[in-house]
Amino acid sequence: MTLTVALLSFALLALLITLTPGLDNALILRFAGRQGPGAAFAAGAGICAGLFVWAVAAALGVSALLAASELAYTALRWIGAAYMVYLGVRMLIAAVRGTSGDHDGDAAPALVRRGQAFRTGFTVNLLNPKVGAFYVALIPQFMVPGVAPAVMGVLLAVVHIAVCLAWFVLLIALVGVVSGWLRRPAVQRGMDGVVGSVLVGFGAKLALTRA
Repeated sequence: MTLTVALLSFALLALLITLTPGLDNALILRFAGRQGPGAAFAAGAGICAGLFVWAVAAALGVSALLAASELAYTALRWIGAAYMVYLGVRMLIAAVRGTSGDHDGDAAPALVRRGQAFRTGFTVNLLNPKVGAFYVALIPQFMVPGVAPAVMGVLLAVVHIAVCLAWFVLLIALVGVVSGWLRRPAVQRGMDGVVGSVLVGFGAKLALTRA
C-alpha cells in the first residue's frame, strides 16, 4: 500500500465515521443553534484538537499503554463518563428551566463563549479513551513501508481533522440557513434536551462498556 492510497483510504473511512450521527455532531449543532457559528467553529476546533492529541498519543504508544493498563483505562473512562453526564444533566436542566446550559451564558462576550465551546469539544474528546482505542486499532491497518508509525499517526490525524473540519463547516452553514428558526426559545430548549440526552447516553455507555 502506497502512502497516497493509505491516506485516501483512511480519508474515506474518516468521512463515513464523521457523517455518522454522534456526540461531536450533536455538540456542533447545539453550539451553532444557540450561540452562533463562532462558538460552533470553536467547539469544532476543540474536537479536532482532542483528536490530534489522541492520534499522537496512539502513534507514540501512550494509548496502547493506557489500553494495556486496566486501572488507568477504567479511571479515564469513568472520568470521561462523569464529565459527559455532568454536561448532559446541565443541558437537561436548562431545557426544563428555559435557561442557558453554559457556564458563561449566551449573553457572555463572544471570546468567552468561544473559549467555553472550545474547552467543551476538547475535553469531551480528550476524556474519551475510546477515541484513543480507535487510533490504536486503525494505525496498524494503514501503515506504509518506510514510514515511521509516529509520522503515520500524525498524517492520519491531519487527514481526520481535515475531514472533520470540512464537514463541520458544511454543517454550520446549513444551520445558518435556519438560524432564525433555531433562535426560538422553544427550539433552543428542545436542542438542549436532545443534546443533553445524547451526552448522558454517551456517558452512561462509556461507563458501562468495557474496553
